[in-house]
Amino acid sequence: MVSRVIPVDPFDLVVFGATGDLAQRKILPALFRRYCAGQIPKGTRIIGAARTAYSTEGFHQALSENLTQVLAADSYDPEELAGFLQILSYIPIDGNGEAGWPELNRRLSGAAPDRVRVFYFSVGPGLFGPLAERLHSYGLTNGATRIVVEKPFGHDLASARALNRILASHFEEGQIYRIDHYLGKETVQNLMAVRFGNMLFEPLWNSQYVDHIQITVAETVGVAGREDYYDRSGAMRDMMQNHLMQLLCLIAMEPPAKFDPDAVRDEKLKVIRALDPVEPYHIVRGQYNAAPGRAGATCDGGEDLNYRETVQDQRSSTESYIALKAHISNWRWAGTPFYLRTGKRLKARSSVINVLFKDAPHSIFGEEAGRHANHLKIRLQPNEGITLSVTIKEPGPGGMRLMDVPLDMSFAEALGPKGVDPADAYERLIMDVVRGNQTLFMRGDEVEAAWAWTDPIIAGWQARGDVPKPYEGGSTGPGDADLLMRRDNREWRGINP
Repeated sequence: MVSRVIPVDPFDLVVFGATGDLAQRKILPALFRRYCAGQIPKGTRIIGAARTAYSTEGFHQALSENLTQVLAADSYDPEELAGFLQILSYIPIDGNGEAGWPELNRRLSGAAPDRVRVFYFSVGPGLFGPLAERLHSYGLTNGATRIVVEKPFGHDLASARALNRILASHFEEGQIYRIDHYLGKETVQNLMAVRFGNMLFEPLWNSQYVDHIQITVAETVGVAGREDYYDRSGAMRDMMQNHLMQLLCLIAMEPPAKFDPDAVRDEKLKVIRALDPVEPYHIVRGQYNAAPGRAGATCDGGEDLNYRETVQDQRSSTESYIALKAHISNWRWAGTPFYLRTGKRLKARSSVINVLFKDAPHSIFGEEAGRHANHLKIRLQPNEGITLSVTIKEPGPGGMRLMDVPLDMSFAEALGPKGVDPADAYERLIMDVVRGNQTLFMRGDEVEAAWAWTDPIIAGWQARGDVPKPYEGGSTGPGDADLLMRRDNREWRGINP
């Protein structure tokens, strides 16, 4: 199997916040990999823009040093890097002032009026408005202009609406690309292929056959380096409201009429609007402590063994872990619970969706054969792939004994060493912006609907004065999360690497 590179016409792309962590760690390396793959054509212009007073040569040197840390040394050669740097320049710019904008206007001048022009806002939401205003006041936009905005898309419903109004005052909805890197993962996109491309699954994808669904996004890192942001947000705002919500939508949505951006997003919006309010006893919040026997040590993400010490607030009630039970009130999913959980400083980095099917209504093999049910496991990271557990006879002459065996497809193994090299999510999403494909990006009404569901949950625990349950770093989370499942005679599928 060979990965196809879909060509695009030459384009202009300006990365605001080009010296920041996200741009250096994800955006610029993604563009470089697309250049190495032959997808960025000659004539393309990429411009880094930030407050840092770099020259273009100084920016090149800093980026070259960074790429050696981010990318494997054998994944590119020096000639490719030299070619990429030729199309990359840098402009010191003030997002809140006027410095640098005339120079940006000059750099972008002379292009055809229909040339695609992408402005990537790799900055805090507070700069979205000033940047948008200056793009228009300096005449930097055209009919093919697109802007890319990173999360957080607001802090609550009111701020999300205000942010959407700011963007809408300068750009059409079709020009705004709200990026969620989870939607660019290969396996996340395969959710739609598995569901809607296989007759095997879609007829069974409903409450009649599915017992329940679990969505887990577990991280081993703590909050070091993001203390200020995270302590104002917590796991609910940082992960549940966007990443896990999007996974839930893709799992639960109805088949769209066609694979079209608005058709797909219309169906996702219906899922969010069909979500029931979550009862307080269906919510578990946690906050990590030091791992046993590791006091004073460091771990993934830095010296953040204790959440409150990391954020320097011994009274912080911000959750680093949340689990909840959700219901979708529509014909397809009525009565089928969805269990969602995400947390920091857990035992393994693992993002997985588990679809647990119901037992067969009647077993012809007797009680000694046990109870067996099919289980579809979709691994998003690491080791992206899909596993389907099926029931077979246990080998041997000892009678009819049943056992479950996995039908496992790991992408790396199935495609082989000469197969498709799975692109980073940012590579795919950035090129979708250039092509004008919004399928994997969130629409404004979708963001607002997610906050409309989230806000009452947060307001509820604040009004009750709920305090997160402590859990040990390196564990699977607070014990109350296990009780949440046991009350329904179910259990979490393990957080495994």
